[in-house]
Amino acid sequence: MSLDIQSIPVLSDNYVWLLKAEDGTRAVVDPGEAGPVMDVLGEGRLDLILLTHHHVDHTGGVEALRERYGAKVFGPSQKQEWLPKLDRGLGDGDSFYIGSTKVDVLLTPGHAVGHLSYVVPEVPALFCGDVLFSVGCGRLLEGTAEELYRSLHRYDALPDNTLVCAGHEYTRSNIAFALHVDPDNQALKARAAEVETLLEAGRPTLPVSLGTERATNPFLRASDVSHFADLRRQKDTF
Repeated sequence: MSLDIQSIPVLSDNYVWLLKAEDGTRAVVDPGEAGPVMDVLGEGRLDLILLTHHHVDHTGGVEALRERYGAKVFGPSQKQEWLPKLDRGLGDGDSFYIGSTKVDVLLTPGHAVGHLSYVVPEVPALFCGDVLFSVGCGRLLEGTAEELYRSLHRYDALPDNTLVCAGHEYTRSNIAFALHVDPDNQALKARAAEVETLLEAGRPTLPVSLGTERATNPFLRASDVSHFADLRRQKDTF
């Protein structure tokens, strides 16, 4: 694997993703809190901080990490005034490197204005912030159902073995809703059992393969925008 990927739990249910390249370059995605990241990095290096969107539970640790490690900060070019100061603003179709590993940028709004997803084709891995969760999707906080539906389908070209590295540990509650709307889905039942085993062992339920999500996630399986919007409304009050 061209990148070593590690999840770091922060706050109540967020994940920061630590990416380590073969040449020693290190990046983190969405550091909502600095302390746990510093505990992992210690006196080591941090070269790059990647932000998917501006919400504080994804950006709260940026300044402390930048001050300690001198890391550069990349994030959405839209609404930069809502973000910590960026060294580079990114938009749809941009790319950059972590060490020698290419990272592609997708614009994926719906949950937040300017929300970005980061794709690492070599792994393959997807850092999707609050757009896609395991067996769920983000709330429509700053966008429309159509925007989020289209954003989720930006991932259609990615292979089934893509590792989904989402921003929150919401899988157990998402499964409860998914079983409510799709009770006969055998793949979903298997995922539910797997998730309980992982959580009981104190292990994260992420990353998960995009193929598993395509088989179990009601929001990816929605037949059209109208169906998707109805599912999102139901989930909001479930």
